[in-house]
Amino acid sequence: VQLQASGGGLVQSGESLRLSCKFSGFTSDRYAMGWFRQVPGKEREAVSCIDKDDGITHYLDSAKGRFTVARDNGKNMVHLQMDGLKPDDTAVYFCATNYGKWDVRCTSDESRYVYWGQGTLVTVSS
Repeated sequence: VQLQASGGGLVQSGESLRLSCKFSGFTSDRYAMGWFRQVPGKEREAVSCIDKDDGITHYLDSAKGRFTVARDNGKNMVHLQMDGLKPDDTAVYFCATNYGKWDVRCTSDESRYVYWGQGTLVTVSS
């Protein structure tokens, strides 16, 4: 199983970015894909998650109404669409999955995710 996150970059406040997580090695669709972010010097935090039934959970109050998650099964990808970006959204963003676990519900507990992408840097200038 491999995950590869991409789509980060430098944008101005108010602009949008779509992050992508391309995954491989899955033999079923029983998984949730979570998005986390980490600012250097701070703990990693859960952002959003999409479960096996396409249910979406946002763990950051600031993400509600601005971020959404979508799955593209044909391309083995999950996207995090981020609109109205703010300087506080500057971070390295990671995708992670609990594929292979018995419990594949979305969770903000990063210890319950088995596989992680390498992270993609999002920088939002004011």
